[in-house]
Amino acid sequence: MKLNTDSILLSHGSGGVESQSLITELFYPYLESCVIGSGEDAGIGTFQQNSEKFALSTDGYVVSPLFFAGGDIGKLSVCGSCNDVAMMGAKARYLSASFMIEEGFLIADLRRIVESFANTLKESSAKLISADTKVLPKGTLDKIFITTTAIGEFLYPHLHLSAFKIPQDSAIIVSGNIGTHGAVIYSNREGIQLNSTLKSDCALLYPILEPLFTSNITLYALRDATRGGIASVLNEWANASKIGIEIEEKNLPILPQVRGICELLGFEAYNLANEGMCVLCVAQEDAQKTLEILHQNGAKNATLIGYTTGKNQGRVVLETDFGAKRFLDYPSGELLPRIC
Repeated sequence: MKLNTDSILLSHGSGGVESQSLITELFYPYLESCVIGSGEDAGIGTFQQNSEKFALSTDGYVVSPLFFAGGDIGKLSVCGSCNDVAMMGAKARYLSASFMIEEGFLIADLRRIVESFANTLKESSAKLISADTKVLPKGTLDKIFITTTAIGEFLYPHLHLSAFKIPQDSAIIVSGNIGTHGAVIYSNREGIQLNSTLKSDCALLYPILEPLFTSNITLYALRDATRGGIASVLNEWANASKIGIEIEEKNLPILPQVRGICELLGFEAYNLANEGMCVLCVAQEDAQKTLEILHQNGAKNATLIGYTTGKNQGRVVLETDFGAKRFLDYPSGELLPRIC
């Protein structure tokens, strides 16, 4: 049966011929070069080295709108899971994916999403080892949700990254501008017309991090600052390692367009989600070298924003542009539902 309809039907999720048509006519042409499974219920993969240890992460992606400047839910779902294992120092090797699709969803939109998913997967060099599609009746799902699982290989076993082992007197670095993804999503959702080139920072992070893994830098922890932004990451680290963290507002790299959106809507950039930026904690004496390596490998806006201390254990202190100090707490409430 050919895929000769303009929209998804319930039968496309039945497991029968229509399901096979959806897979063979739409998914497979884009993903053929990435797939290593044979169509069984599970796929089998092997690592060539360090097979006794791997990183695994699963996440569901429910962003609204589905298409935004700089990306879409397909790109986001691959970047998100690949980045999660990269934060443990692992390179994503295999992905599994589940596509939950609402009856009536446009085939043209699904095609765009799958193509973007495939292109990002190829960029990551990971392989799709298993996948599933489900179609739900109209009104029981909001368009499309994607869940991905990434399995990452530890190519550099000397790394022991952990939020629970961060010492005092280490440096806190961000790999790029903060709050960009959240600002783009919210401006799209609220119908704010931007006369600018502002795009989500959605991107794969392993390529900029691997040069750090191969250096002699002492790296304590990494975290991609998605929902809750860097405020959530820093508070999590402060609590996990029972340390204080002090950052300077003047050092936070924030694009002018993002500042404008935050001022307009009453947000703070450090609370907004990022999808292509991470927070790093490194030995203080390695801070400058870390920045040099990041700058040389594409993270041109990487910036040193603060340090860990023995004071105010479990808290994050923000020094404002005016020299005053205040606690930077976890974001409260849900500023941006359906953000990633």
